[in-house]
Amino acid sequence: MQTAKISLRGLIDKWLGANLAAPARITRVRSSRACRSGCIRVDVARPSGQLSMFFFRHADGCWCVFPPALRVGWGA
Repeated sequence: MQTAKISLRGLIDKWLGANLAAPARITRVRSSRACRSGCIRVDVARPSGQLSMFFFRHADGCWCVFPPALRVGWGA
């Protein structure tokens, strides 16, 4: 899948808004097969409740909201 090169900050701004009313809490996630290349969780307090989103780093260096495909036969 071809994705546009957007920085992680740009992707967070795209999905959560550049002017967050409350600061976002960013946590690096480890221990998941889908997160081997890199994965972060962003938590934001909203009036409707807590919102958490995951952002995944793909092999080409792009950050996306969907995990990279697992490579069968490569130790996955």
